[in-house]
Amino acid sequence: MIVGVPRESFPGERRVALVPAVIPNLTKAGLQVVVEAGTGFAAGYPDADYAAKGAKIVASRAEVFGAADIVVQVLCYGSNDKTGKEDVPLYQRGQVLIGFLRPLGSIETIQEIASKGVISFSVELMPRTTRAQSMDVLSSMATICGYKAVVLAADTSPRIFPMLTTAAGTITPGRVLVIGAGVAGLQAIATARRLGAVASAYDLRPAAKEQVQSLGGRFVELPIEAKDAEDARGYARAQDETFYKRQRELLGKVVAESDVVISAAVIPGKRPPILVTKEMVASMAPGSVIVDLAGERGGNCELTRPGEIAVEYGVTIIGWFNLASTVPYHASQMYARNITAFLLHLVKDGKLQLDWEDEIVRETLMTRGGEVVNPRVREFFSLPALPAAPKELAKT
Repeated sequence: MIVGVPRESFPGERRVALVPAVIPNLTKAGLQVVVEAGTGFAAGYPDADYAAKGAKIVASRAEVFGAADIVVQVLCYGSNDKTGKEDVPLYQRGQVLIGFLRPLGSIETIQEIASKGVISFSVELMPRTTRAQSMDVLSSMATICGYKAVVLAADTSPRIFPMLTTAAGTITPGRVLVIGAGVAGLQAIATARRLGAVASAYDLRPAAKEQVQSLGGRFVELPIEAKDAEDARGYARAQDETFYKRQRELLGKVVAESDVVISAAVIPGKRPPILVTKEMVASMAPGSVIVDLAGERGGNCELTRPGEIAVEYGVTIIGWFNLASTVPYHASQMYARNITAFLLHLVKDGKLQLDWEDEIVRETLMTRGGEVVNPRVREFFSLPALPAAPKELAKT
């Protein structure tokens, strides 16, 4: 089988789906790799490196799609709302498509992908289990984003992070508050601590307390309890507006005392809750910084402008998204390792093996045979349930 890697077409996207180092592992599994010329250049991976590892370099995107049994991308059509639609005419019936597909975004886009007869896998839907840990792309990219958010904040802030004792006296350490202690939030805490800041974190999930403290952060406990704080996949559940109103009241004092706020509270398929109001921003000291990692979906801060930097009440609010693309070398390396593990899980003896009883296949498979087949996606969009799928979906 041939695995094709086209160049990412989303404006400003510098990552690549496979890096040269993973190609020998795919070759051993009976897979050939075809790469569009220049695909890895922006991430620091020249064509010569791919060729040296056994990949075939082709001149055009159409050649990649024309030759590939499996196409791997970072941002497929669905997550790429700028240029992704241009790939649709290149899809072939029975071709496998793997990457970010934004499965809980637009049902019309998903159905358009399905109508082409492709077998698509959405990496966002990867289960967070021990078996799937090596394939967990979301965690890999969140790790990069948490790191970069703190680096951005440190570069923007007029204050330094570490405590220093100097001939000019002692400089107090910076105070960083992280809201949402998921993978990105935990990496933000670790990075802030490495830079010498005093790090605090809040999360509505009680289980996050131990993780925050293990990284040297202070867990902010509020006298308010969430109902069913997390779902079976470990993600925070949405709460009612009464809860969020009380939460904002209690968080106000902590935000006002912080030099930097990193917000990373995201709920899959829903708009992020507003946790930092304009009144809270106004209470912060001039020069303070907010990095809103939920900016792409609207933001946790009321004053966030998605994709932009805003200055309100003397506070800089960074609403950039796709931060992982700003660290493309290692983001691509991590993504490629995850995708390689997934490919080796799907392909046995040089053939695609899809077992509906396998949780990894069942939860990530989004379209097949012209239909949207993912149960979670169908439920989210209130589509009628499909007949039970056979255990063995395909052997090709």
